[in-house]
Amino acid sequence: MSTPNGFPQHSRVCLTRSMEGGAVQDLQAKKAGKAAKKEAGGDGAPPKIGTPISETLKLLPEELKANMKIKSITPRPPRKPRLERAASLDEKSWRKWRRFRTSQESLTDPNETSSSNGSLQEASPSPPGRGRASPCSPCCQQDSLHTSPDALEASAGGKSRAGASDLGKRASEISSAFGGLLRGKGGKPRLSQIMPARPLPPMELNVASHSLRTANRIDSDCLDYRHYSQHKFGRVSSSLSDSRLQGNGTLYDNCSTDSMKSTFSVLTPIRAKDVRSRSYLEGSLLASGALMGAEELSRYFPNRNMGIFVATWNMQGQKELPANLDDFLLPTDPDFAQDMYVIGVQEGCPDRREWEIRLQETLGPHYVLLHSAAHGVLYMSVFIRRDLIWFCSEVEYATVTTRIVSQIKTKGALGISFTFFGTSFLFITSHFTSGDSKVNERKLDYNKTIQALTLPKNVPDTNPYRSSSSDVTTRFDEVFWFGDFNFRLNKDRETVDSILSQNPGTDVSKLLLYDQLTSEMSRGSIFKGFQEADIHFRPSYKFDIGKDSYDTTSKQRTPSYTDRVVFRSRYKDDIQAVKYSSCPVIKTSDHRPVFALFRVKVRPGRDNIPLAAGLFDRELYLIGIRRRATRELLKRREQKDQRSSSICSIS
Repeated sequence: MSTPNGFPQHSRVCLTRSMEGGAVQDLQAKKAGKAAKKEAGGDGAPPKIGTPISETLKLLPEELKANMKIKSITPRPPRKPRLERAASLDEKSWRKWRRFRTSQESLTDPNETSSSNGSLQEASPSPPGRGRASPCSPCCQQDSLHTSPDALEASAGGKSRAGASDLGKRASEISSAFGGLLRGKGGKPRLSQIMPARPLPPMELNVASHSLRTANRIDSDCLDYRHYSQHKFGRVSSSLSDSRLQGNGTLYDNCSTDSMKSTFSVLTPIRAKDVRSRSYLEGSLLASGALMGAEELSRYFPNRNMGIFVATWNMQGQKELPANLDDFLLPTDPDFAQDMYVIGVQEGCPDRREWEIRLQETLGPHYVLLHSAAHGVLYMSVFIRRDLIWFCSEVEYATVTTRIVSQIKTKGALGISFTFFGTSFLFITSHFTSGDSKVNERKLDYNKTIQALTLPKNVPDTNPYRSSSSDVTTRFDEVFWFGDFNFRLNKDRETVDSILSQNPGTDVSKLLLYDQLTSEMSRGSIFKGFQEADIHFRPSYKFDIGKDSYDTTSKQRTPSYTDRVVFRSRYKDDIQAVKYSSCPVIKTSDHRPVFALFRVKVRPGRDNIPLAAGLFDRELYLIGIRRRATRELLKRREQKDQRSSSICSIS
């Protein structure tokens, strides 16, 4: 705050009592004490020299009454201030005034008590009259304020009247000088911008928490991004990049760099220098800034986890395909679709291309066919979100025939492998030897597959130190093995039917006690290092085609869990099973499709791998999308015809 003379608020108040007019002087002293208490903002304490202005102390009421009985007070001169260099009184007062004046105060507010105009208007001191206390400015607390030599000399000599008149004259001169500096055109006060004495400390621009980041998404609760940005930043049409946000070191309180990226575009802005320096296909040994690196991975997967759908189905060679595959590929339990879909088929339909078109039609335009392969009647198709095809390596595949007569390719294995960012994947679909008692033959099929499947070929191993030449499953980070393994229940049909009738729900723990695969895996004789999610569905084999009843033919085959999905990982807890179930609504085969949903951890990689560069089956994509659009149009037309046919006229 400022005093009427335009100086900073003094931290000391001195009262001088005159010898004449005792009663009037007492009353005046009380008023002066109240005024001092009001200016100080609270109950006062004896002032101390050297206290800062922000911690100004006041006179207590008791001390004020005691001081009123003193006839005269000889002021004590303040400590001699330390001067860095000689300066005039105008310059010193101007520095002090600028120090406690903030640039955010309104200088045009007529009601503001700290306004320069108001302070200077009240600066004319009243002449000391008889019986009134006269102010003594040189005796007040200065607190690093450079006092004029005239004022100090007046206080030392005790010439209060001469000092007051000199000070008043000097104050009027300072007021004129300050008024000339503060007044611009039109008489309004103007101040130059106050710049910091030293550079501000570096601060992190990303003030948003990690969980608030959005990846290719705009929150539904914040649909007014455009209005908000226009109101706050005053520009909407121009694109906002990271460099513009970080150029002036400004830190916004309501938004961070990451959250503002989605204000003008869903896509993340790209710096021009990054476009100049990056050369993805040549490769880079640095994970930072690489196409497969941590920056791109965090952009699409902030939690480093992706969703994978893995399914197996023995189609029994049927030509007829299900009318609708939505319940199979898009179950209603999870709220969101997965990032990758891998479907393996045993004894597939004769028209493999038609099957793939049906898959594309069901998944829609958000997914593309990354790769598909076949080995006889073994099919595998890998669909991935179209945004993610740029982060895949070249796709490789290999096959193994387990039958003695290799020309008959109904039993064997088909493997597809690739690297996604820095994580290598291997998907294997198999059809092992059938028969209730042929457990050893099935174990031989497994051993032959892991030894004869020659993958990877050109794509480098992400961790060769943990690989084995005798087991293909050790050469990849994440492995999913699914198919018709043909393991049965070691129990007769009557016992199995009895257990199923007693437990019509999902409690099948009693049946799993007789499962051959569970028993062999616990012994470590097959699928070493693999895991399987808990089973809570009924056996997927063998059904009467088109019905929900198990085999009613003369063979009376025992219901079994022949169709399975198992998985393994190089790193602990990288794969989390979310759902493991079957699809009972598809009844075109004697097997029910079995699927599993996983959450898989993905790590950043390097660009020194052969990239697929966005390669996918474009022809299949266009055919599937056209069929999907045609199906929707026909569906709407049928609904329209039904509504029109339901209207009847009454004559």
